[in-house]
Amino acid sequence: MLWNTLNQTVELGWDFYLPVILFVVLIAMAVPVWAAIGTAAITMLVMSGDLPLSLLGEKLFTGIDAFALTAVPLFILTGDVLVRTGLSRKFLDVAEALTCFAKGGFGSATVLVCGMFAAISGSDAAGAAAVGRMTIARLVESGYPRPYACALVAAGACTGILIPPSIAYIIIGLVLGISASTLFLAALIPGLLILFSILITNLIMNRIYSYEGGGQMTMADWGANLLRSLKSGWYAFIVPGIIFYGIFSGRLTPTEAGATAVVVTIAMGFLLRTLSFADFPAMLLSSAKVNGVILPIIAFSAPLAEALAIMGVPQGFVTAVTGLTDEPWLLILLMIGILIAAGCVMETTPNIVILAPILKPLADNIGMNEIQFCIMMITALGVGFITPPLGLNLFVVSGITGESILKIAARAVPFVLCMFVVVLLIAYVPALSTTLLPEIYK
Repeated sequence: MLWNTLNQTVELGWDFYLPVILFVVLIAMAVPVWAAIGTAAITMLVMSGDLPLSLLGEKLFTGIDAFALTAVPLFILTGDVLVRTGLSRKFLDVAEALTCFAKGGFGSATVLVCGMFAAISGSDAAGAAAVGRMTIARLVESGYPRPYACALVAAGACTGILIPPSIAYIIIGLVLGISASTLFLAALIPGLLILFSILITNLIMNRIYSYEGGGQMTMADWGANLLRSLKSGWYAFIVPGIIFYGIFSGRLTPTEAGATAVVVTIAMGFLLRTLSFADFPAMLLSSAKVNGVILPIIAFSAPLAEALAIMGVPQGFVTAVTGLTDEPWLLILLMIGILIAAGCVMETTPNIVILAPILKPLADNIGMNEIQFCIMMITALGVGFITPPLGLNLFVVSGITGESILKIAARAVPFVLCMFVVVLLIAYVPALSTTLLPEIYK
Protein backbone atom coordinates (compact mmCIF):
# COMPACT_ATOMS: atom_id res chain seq x y z
CA MET A 1 0.00 0.00 0.00
CA LEU A 2 2.81 2.41 0.91
CA TRP A 3 4.64 1.71 -2.34
CA ASN A 4 1.46 2.21 -4.41
CA THR A 5 0.76 5.52 -2.69
CA LEU A 6 4.36 6.66 -3.26
CA ASN A 7 4.17 5.64 -6.91
CA GLN A 8 0.92 7.58 -7.39
CA THR A 9 2.29 10.63 -5.59
CA VAL A 10 5.58 10.91 -7.49
CA GLU A 11 4.60 9.02 -10.68
CA LEU A 12 7.75 6.92 -10.67
CA GLY A 13 8.90 5.39 -13.92
CA TRP A 14 11.68 3.17 -15.18
CA ASP A 15 14.14 6.03 -14.69
CA PHE A 16 13.68 5.23 -10.97
CA TYR A 17 12.94 1.50 -10.96
CA LEU A 18 15.79 0.33 -13.21
CA PRO A 19 18.58 2.07 -11.22
CA VAL A 20 17.11 0.75 -7.95
CA ILE A 21 16.91 -2.81 -9.34
CA LEU A 22 20.44 -2.46 -10.71
CA PHE A 23 21.69 -1.28 -7.32
CA VAL A 24 20.10 -4.24 -5.49
CA VAL A 25 21.48 -6.73 -8.03
CA LEU A 26 25.01 -5.31 -7.78
CA ILE A 27 24.93 -5.39 -3.96
CA ALA A 28 23.70 -9.00 -4.09
CA MET A 29 26.64 -9.80 -6.38
CA ALA A 30 29.03 -8.39 -3.74
CA VAL A 31 30.07 -5.47 -5.95
CA PRO A 32 31.66 -2.72 -3.77
CA VAL A 33 28.99 -0.39 -2.39
CA TRP A 34 30.52 2.74 -3.91
CA ALA A 35 30.51 1.11 -7.36
CA ALA A 36 26.88 0.00 -6.97
CA ILE A 37 25.81 3.48 -5.88
CA GLY A 38 27.80 5.11 -8.66
CA THR A 39 26.29 2.82 -11.31
CA ALA A 40 22.77 3.47 -10.01
CA ALA A 41 23.41 7.23 -9.87
CA ILE A 42 24.76 7.42 -13.42
CA THR A 43 21.92 5.24 -14.75
CA MET A 44 19.32 7.42 -13.02
CA LEU A 45 20.88 10.64 -14.31
CA VAL A 46 21.08 9.34 -17.89
CA MET A 47 17.53 7.98 -17.94
CA SER A 48 15.87 10.90 -16.17
CA GLY A 49 17.89 13.72 -17.71
CA ASP A 50 17.47 15.65 -14.44
CA LEU A 51 21.15 16.50 -14.27
CA PRO A 52 23.54 16.75 -17.23
CA LEU A 53 26.03 13.91 -17.11
CA SER A 54 28.75 16.43 -17.89
CA LEU A 55 28.30 17.81 -14.36
CA LEU A 56 28.88 14.40 -12.73
CA GLY A 57 32.56 15.07 -12.14
CA GLU A 58 31.78 18.37 -10.45
CA LYS A 59 29.16 16.71 -8.24
CA LEU A 60 31.60 13.98 -7.25
CA PHE A 61 34.10 16.63 -6.18
CA THR A 62 31.66 18.87 -4.32
CA GLY A 63 30.25 15.81 -2.54
CA ILE A 64 33.51 15.41 -0.61
CA ASP A 65 34.74 19.01 -0.73
CA ALA A 66 34.05 19.66 2.95
CA PHE A 67 36.52 20.62 5.66
CA ALA A 68 34.64 18.48 8.21
CA LEU A 69 35.44 15.31 6.25
CA THR A 70 39.15 15.85 6.93
CA ALA A 71 38.41 14.67 10.46
CA VAL A 72 37.50 11.18 9.18
CA PRO A 73 41.01 10.00 8.15
CA LEU A 74 42.49 11.76 11.19
CA PHE A 75 40.36 9.83 13.70
CA ILE A 76 40.95 6.59 11.79
CA LEU A 77 44.72 7.19 11.87
CA THR A 78 44.59 8.06 15.59
CA GLY A 79 42.95 4.73 16.35
CA ASP A 80 45.56 2.87 14.29
CA VAL A 81 48.45 4.65 16.02
CA LEU A 82 46.82 3.94 19.38
CA VAL A 83 46.93 0.20 18.71
CA ARG A 84 50.47 0.18 17.31
CA THR A 85 51.89 2.15 20.25
CA GLY A 86 50.27 -0.20 22.77
CA LEU A 87 48.33 2.63 24.40
CA SER A 88 45.08 0.74 23.83
CA ARG A 89 46.29 -1.90 26.32
CA LYS A 90 46.56 0.80 28.97
CA PHE A 91 42.83 1.42 28.51
CA LEU A 92 42.19 -2.28 29.08
CA ASP A 93 44.34 -2.30 32.24
CA VAL A 94 42.43 0.63 33.73
CA ALA A 95 39.04 -0.77 32.66
CA GLU A 96 39.90 -4.12 34.24
CA ALA A 97 41.05 -2.42 37.44
CA LEU A 98 37.73 -0.53 37.57
CA THR A 99 35.58 -3.64 37.27
CA CYS A 100 37.64 -6.45 38.85
CA PHE A 101 35.80 -6.16 42.18
CA ALA A 102 32.53 -7.35 40.61
CA LYS A 103 31.39 -10.71 39.27
CA GLY A 104 31.86 -10.69 35.52
CA GLY A 105 34.60 -8.08 35.88
CA PHE A 106 36.62 -8.84 32.77
CA GLY A 107 33.49 -8.95 30.61
CA SER A 108 32.57 -5.52 31.94
CA ALA A 109 36.12 -4.31 31.32
CA THR A 110 35.83 -5.47 27.71
CA VAL A 111 32.70 -3.38 27.19
CA LEU A 112 34.30 -0.34 28.86
CA VAL A 113 37.46 -0.53 26.75
CA CYS A 114 35.26 -0.69 23.64
CA GLY A 115 33.73 2.61 24.76
CA MET A 116 37.16 4.10 25.47
CA PHE A 117 38.42 3.08 22.03
CA ALA A 118 35.24 4.50 20.46
CA ALA A 119 35.97 7.85 22.09
CA ILE A 120 39.12 8.08 19.99
CA SER A 121 38.79 6.21 16.70
CA GLY A 122 35.11 6.86 15.83
CA SER A 123 35.05 3.52 14.00
CA ASP A 124 33.26 0.38 15.15
CA ALA A 125 35.12 -2.10 12.91
CA ALA A 126 38.48 -0.79 14.11
CA GLY A 127 37.29 -1.12 17.70
CA ALA A 128 36.04 -4.66 17.16
CA ALA A 129 39.37 -5.70 15.66
CA ALA A 130 41.57 -3.97 18.25
CA VAL A 131 39.59 -4.95 21.33
CA GLY A 132 38.83 -8.44 19.99
CA ARG A 133 42.51 -9.27 19.62
CA MET A 134 43.19 -8.13 23.19
CA THR A 135 40.23 -9.67 25.00
CA ILE A 136 38.51 -12.63 23.31
CA ALA A 137 41.13 -15.22 24.30
CA ARG A 138 41.07 -13.96 27.90
CA LEU A 139 37.27 -13.94 27.96
CA VAL A 140 37.29 -17.60 26.96
CA GLU A 141 39.87 -18.35 29.66
CA SER A 142 37.63 -16.57 32.17
CA GLY A 143 34.79 -18.97 31.40
CA TYR A 144 32.82 -17.33 28.59
CA PRO A 145 31.84 -19.53 25.61
CA ARG A 146 33.77 -18.38 22.57
CA PRO A 147 30.66 -17.40 20.53
CA TYR A 148 29.40 -15.30 23.45
CA ALA A 149 32.80 -13.66 23.93
CA CYS A 150 32.79 -12.73 20.24
CA ALA A 151 29.23 -11.39 20.52
CA LEU A 152 30.19 -9.29 23.56
CA VAL A 153 33.08 -7.65 21.71
CA ALA A 154 30.96 -7.12 18.57
CA ALA A 155 28.21 -5.47 20.62
CA GLY A 156 30.60 -3.32 22.63
CA ALA A 157 32.30 -2.16 19.44
CA CYS A 158 28.97 -0.79 18.18
CA THR A 159 29.72 2.21 20.38
CA GLY A 160 32.34 3.16 17.78
CA ILE A 161 29.73 5.07 15.76
CA LEU A 162 27.57 6.01 18.75
CA ILE A 163 29.98 7.60 21.24
CA PRO A 164 31.49 10.87 19.99
CA PRO A 165 33.68 11.61 18.17
CA SER A 166 32.00 9.44 15.55
CA ILE A 167 32.62 9.26 11.84
CA ALA A 168 28.90 8.57 11.31
CA TYR A 169 27.93 11.87 12.94
CA ILE A 170 30.44 13.75 10.82
CA ILE A 171 28.87 12.25 7.69
CA ILE A 172 25.22 12.83 8.66
CA GLY A 173 26.12 16.37 9.71
CA LEU A 174 27.63 16.94 6.27
CA VAL A 175 24.60 15.45 4.48
CA LEU A 176 22.00 17.42 6.45
CA GLY A 177 24.02 20.58 7.04
CA ILE A 178 24.31 20.22 10.83
CA SER A 179 27.42 21.00 12.87
CA ALA A 180 29.34 17.86 13.79
CA SER A 181 30.31 19.42 17.14
CA THR A 182 26.62 19.89 17.97
CA LEU A 183 25.87 16.27 17.08
CA PHE A 184 28.80 15.08 19.20
CA LEU A 185 27.41 16.95 22.20
CA ALA A 186 23.91 15.58 21.62
CA ALA A 187 25.22 12.02 21.18
CA LEU A 188 27.05 11.90 24.49
CA ILE A 189 24.12 10.75 26.67
CA PRO A 190 22.63 8.32 24.08
CA GLY A 191 26.09 6.85 23.39
CA LEU A 192 26.68 6.24 27.09
CA LEU A 193 23.18 4.73 27.38
CA ILE A 194 24.07 2.20 24.70
CA LEU A 195 27.36 1.43 26.46
CA PHE A 196 25.70 0.87 29.85
CA SER A 197 22.84 -1.14 28.34
CA ILE A 198 25.40 -3.57 26.87
CA LEU A 199 27.26 -3.59 30.17
CA ILE A 200 24.12 -4.36 32.19
CA THR A 201 22.99 -7.02 29.69
CA ASN A 202 26.33 -8.78 30.07
CA LEU A 203 26.06 -8.66 33.87
CA ILE A 204 22.57 -10.17 33.70
CA MET A 205 23.68 -12.91 31.30
CA ASN A 206 26.71 -13.59 33.47
CA ARG A 207 24.54 -13.89 36.57
CA ILE A 208 22.14 -16.28 34.80
CA TYR A 209 24.80 -18.56 33.31
CA SER A 210 27.71 -17.92 35.75
CA TYR A 211 30.24 -17.47 32.95
CA GLU A 212 32.79 -15.60 35.04
CA GLY A 213 33.52 -15.50 38.75
CA GLY A 214 35.24 -12.70 40.62
CA GLY A 215 33.93 -10.21 43.11
CA GLN A 216 36.19 -11.46 45.98
CA MET A 217 38.39 -8.35 46.19
CA THR A 218 38.06 -5.99 49.15
CA MET A 219 37.45 -2.30 48.52
CA ALA A 220 40.92 -1.46 49.85
CA ASP A 221 42.57 -3.89 47.42
CA TRP A 222 40.37 -2.61 44.61
CA GLY A 223 41.39 1.00 45.28
CA ALA A 224 45.07 0.10 45.45
CA ASN A 225 44.84 -1.89 42.20
CA LEU A 226 43.05 0.97 40.44
CA LEU A 227 45.65 3.48 41.60
CA ARG A 228 48.44 1.25 40.29
CA SER A 229 46.75 0.96 36.90
CA LEU A 230 46.17 4.71 36.67
CA LYS A 231 49.74 5.42 37.72
CA SER A 232 51.18 3.16 35.02
CA GLY A 233 48.78 4.18 32.25
CA TRP A 234 47.40 7.67 32.98
CA TYR A 235 49.17 9.16 29.97
CA ALA A 236 47.02 7.09 27.58
CA PHE A 237 44.01 9.18 28.61
CA ILE A 238 45.65 12.37 27.38
CA VAL A 239 44.45 11.56 23.85
CA PRO A 240 40.68 11.20 24.58
CA GLY A 241 41.03 14.11 27.01
CA ILE A 242 42.29 16.37 24.22
CA ILE A 243 39.51 15.25 21.88
CA PHE A 244 36.68 15.68 24.38
CA TYR A 245 37.89 18.91 25.93
CA GLY A 246 38.81 20.47 22.61
CA ILE A 247 35.48 19.68 20.91
CA PHE A 248 33.07 20.20 23.81
CA SER A 249 34.74 23.39 25.02
CA GLY A 250 34.51 24.83 21.52
CA ARG A 251 38.25 25.47 21.39
CA LEU A 252 38.81 22.92 18.60
CA THR A 253 36.75 21.81 15.64
CA PRO A 254 36.48 18.03 15.15
CA THR A 255 39.11 18.26 12.41
CA GLU A 256 41.50 20.21 14.63
CA ALA A 257 40.88 17.80 17.51
CA GLY A 258 41.61 14.84 15.22
CA ALA A 259 44.82 16.43 13.97
CA THR A 260 45.96 17.24 17.49
CA ALA A 261 45.18 13.70 18.64
CA VAL A 262 47.24 12.20 15.80
CA VAL A 263 50.26 14.37 16.61
CA VAL A 264 50.05 13.71 20.37
CA THR A 265 49.59 9.94 19.90
CA ILE A 266 52.56 9.72 17.52
CA ALA A 267 54.70 11.82 19.89
CA MET A 268 53.80 9.53 22.79
CA GLY A 269 54.68 6.50 20.70
CA PHE A 270 58.15 7.89 20.03
CA LEU A 271 58.66 8.89 23.68
CA LEU A 272 57.64 5.40 24.84
CA ARG A 273 59.78 3.86 22.06
CA THR A 274 56.84 1.76 20.87
CA LEU A 275 56.71 3.51 17.50
CA SER A 276 59.31 4.11 14.83
CA PHE A 277 59.44 5.67 11.38
CA ALA A 278 59.44 2.16 9.92
CA ASP A 279 55.86 1.75 11.19
CA PHE A 280 54.52 4.71 9.21
CA PRO A 281 54.03 3.09 5.76
CA ALA A 282 51.91 0.23 7.11
CA MET A 283 50.06 2.57 9.45
CA LEU A 284 49.20 5.07 6.73
CA LEU A 285 48.26 2.30 4.29
CA SER A 286 45.89 0.71 6.82
CA SER A 287 44.15 4.03 7.51
CA ALA A 288 44.01 4.89 3.81
CA LYS A 289 42.23 1.60 3.05
CA VAL A 290 39.48 2.38 5.55
CA ASN A 291 39.16 5.97 4.37
CA GLY A 292 39.18 4.79 0.75
CA VAL A 293 35.99 2.84 1.39
CA ILE A 294 34.12 5.77 2.97
CA LEU A 295 34.87 8.73 0.67
CA PRO A 296 33.88 7.17 -2.69
CA ILE A 297 30.51 6.22 -1.17
CA ILE A 298 29.92 9.83 -0.10
CA ALA A 299 31.09 11.17 -3.46
CA PHE A 300 28.81 8.96 -5.59
CA SER A 301 25.87 9.36 -3.23
CA ALA A 302 25.77 13.13 -3.82
CA PRO A 303 24.49 12.96 -7.44
CA LEU A 304 22.16 10.08 -6.51
CA ALA A 305 20.63 12.06 -3.65
CA GLU A 306 20.21 15.10 -5.90
CA ALA A 307 18.51 13.03 -8.62
CA LEU A 308 16.10 11.56 -6.05
CA ALA A 309 15.34 15.04 -4.74
CA ILE A 310 14.64 16.40 -8.24
CA MET A 311 12.33 13.45 -8.89
CA GLY A 312 10.46 14.33 -5.69
CA VAL A 313 11.06 11.01 -3.93
CA PRO A 314 11.60 12.46 -0.40
CA GLN A 315 8.50 14.65 -0.61
CA GLY A 316 6.50 11.83 -2.15
CA PHE A 317 7.60 9.48 0.62
CA VAL A 318 6.36 11.93 3.27
CA THR A 319 3.01 12.31 1.51
CA ALA A 320 2.63 8.57 1.08
CA VAL A 321 3.51 7.71 4.68
CA THR A 322 1.40 10.44 6.27
CA GLY A 323 -1.48 9.31 4.06
CA LEU A 324 -1.41 5.97 5.85
CA THR A 325 -1.40 7.38 9.39
CA ASP A 326 -0.95 10.72 11.08
CA GLU A 327 0.04 9.25 14.45
CA PRO A 328 3.57 10.51 15.23
CA TRP A 329 4.43 7.51 17.42
CA LEU A 330 3.55 5.12 14.59
CA LEU A 331 5.55 7.14 12.06
CA ILE A 332 8.56 7.11 14.39
CA LEU A 333 8.22 3.35 14.77
CA LEU A 334 8.08 3.02 10.98
CA MET A 335 11.28 5.05 10.60
CA ILE A 336 13.03 2.91 13.21
CA GLY A 337 11.93 -0.25 11.38
CA ILE A 338 13.26 1.09 8.07
CA LEU A 339 16.59 2.09 9.61
CA ILE A 340 17.18 -1.20 11.44
CA ALA A 341 16.23 -3.19 8.32
CA ALA A 342 18.57 -1.04 6.21
CA GLY A 343 21.35 -1.44 8.78
CA CYS A 344 21.02 -5.22 8.50
CA VAL A 345 21.83 -5.26 4.79
CA MET A 346 24.05 -2.26 4.11
CA GLU A 347 26.85 -0.27 5.75
CA THR A 348 26.22 2.89 7.72
CA THR A 349 27.72 5.40 5.29
CA PRO A 350 25.51 4.59 2.26
CA ASN A 351 22.48 4.30 4.54
CA ILE A 352 23.13 7.78 5.87
CA VAL A 353 23.66 9.48 2.52
CA ILE A 354 20.67 7.74 0.90
CA LEU A 355 18.10 7.56 3.72
CA ALA A 356 18.80 10.75 5.69
CA PRO A 357 17.49 13.12 2.97
CA ILE A 358 14.42 10.88 2.50
CA LEU A 359 13.49 10.39 6.16
CA LYS A 360 14.42 13.88 7.42
CA PRO A 361 11.34 15.55 5.80
CA LEU A 362 9.13 12.95 7.50
CA ALA A 363 10.74 13.72 10.86
CA ASP A 364 10.22 17.44 10.23
CA ASN A 365 6.59 16.80 9.32
CA ILE A 366 5.85 15.21 12.72
CA GLY A 367 7.77 17.89 14.61
CA MET A 368 10.82 15.81 15.60
CA ASN A 369 13.88 17.84 16.51
CA GLU A 370 16.47 17.48 13.72
CA ILE A 371 19.24 16.71 16.23
CA GLN A 372 17.09 14.02 17.86
CA PHE A 373 16.38 12.57 14.41
CA CYS A 374 20.13 12.30 13.65
CA ILE A 375 20.86 10.59 16.97
CA MET A 376 17.94 8.18 16.50
CA MET A 377 19.03 7.37 12.96
CA ILE A 378 22.67 6.61 13.79
CA THR A 379 21.72 4.56 16.87
CA ALA A 380 19.16 2.52 14.90
CA LEU A 381 21.69 1.89 12.14
CA GLY A 382 24.18 0.84 14.82
CA VAL A 383 21.98 -2.13 15.68
CA GLY A 384 22.75 -3.48 12.20
CA PHE A 385 26.41 -4.03 13.10
CA ILE A 386 25.50 -7.14 15.09
CA THR A 387 22.58 -8.43 12.99
CA PRO A 388 22.85 -10.67 9.91
CA PRO A 389 23.16 -10.76 6.97
CA LEU A 390 25.71 -7.90 6.92
CA GLY A 391 26.59 -7.47 10.61
CA LEU A 392 30.01 -5.93 9.97
CA ASN A 393 31.21 -6.44 13.55
CA LEU A 394 30.16 -10.09 13.38
CA PHE A 395 32.39 -10.57 10.35
CA VAL A 396 35.30 -8.77 12.03
CA VAL A 397 35.30 -10.91 15.20
CA SER A 398 34.61 -14.03 13.14
CA GLY A 399 37.66 -13.25 11.04
CA ILE A 400 39.78 -12.84 14.18
CA THR A 401 38.63 -16.05 15.89
CA GLY A 402 37.36 -18.31 13.10
CA GLU A 403 34.08 -18.68 14.98
CA SER A 404 30.87 -19.19 12.98
CA ILE A 405 29.03 -15.94 12.23
CA LEU A 406 25.67 -17.60 12.88
CA LYS A 407 26.79 -18.80 16.32
CA ILE A 408 28.02 -15.32 17.19
CA ALA A 409 24.79 -13.75 15.90
CA ALA A 410 22.70 -16.12 18.03
CA ARG A 411 24.62 -15.08 21.16
CA ALA A 412 24.25 -11.41 20.18
CA VAL A 413 20.43 -11.46 20.41
CA PRO A 414 20.28 -10.10 24.02
CA PHE A 415 22.51 -7.19 23.00
CA VAL A 416 20.34 -6.46 19.95
CA LEU A 417 17.28 -6.30 22.20
CA CYS A 418 18.92 -3.97 24.73
CA MET A 419 20.10 -1.65 21.96
CA PHE A 420 16.61 -1.63 20.46
CA VAL A 421 15.19 -0.50 23.82
CA VAL A 422 17.66 2.41 23.86
CA VAL A 423 16.68 3.34 20.28
CA LEU A 424 13.05 3.56 21.40
CA LEU A 425 14.01 5.73 24.37
CA ILE A 426 15.96 8.10 22.12
CA ALA A 427 13.08 8.25 19.63
CA TYR A 428 10.35 9.00 22.19
CA VAL A 429 12.29 11.00 24.81
CA PRO A 430 13.76 14.09 23.09
CA ALA A 431 15.52 15.23 26.27
CA LEU A 432 18.06 12.40 25.94
CA SER A 433 19.39 14.05 22.78
CA THR A 434 18.85 17.72 23.60
CA THR A 435 19.61 18.13 27.31
CA LEU A 436 23.26 19.08 26.76
CA LEU A 437 22.55 21.37 23.79
CA PRO A 438 22.32 25.15 23.86
CA GLU A 439 18.73 26.45 23.98
CA ILE A 440 18.79 27.41 20.28
CA TYR A 441 18.86 23.72 19.25
CA LYS A 442 16.03 22.52 21.53
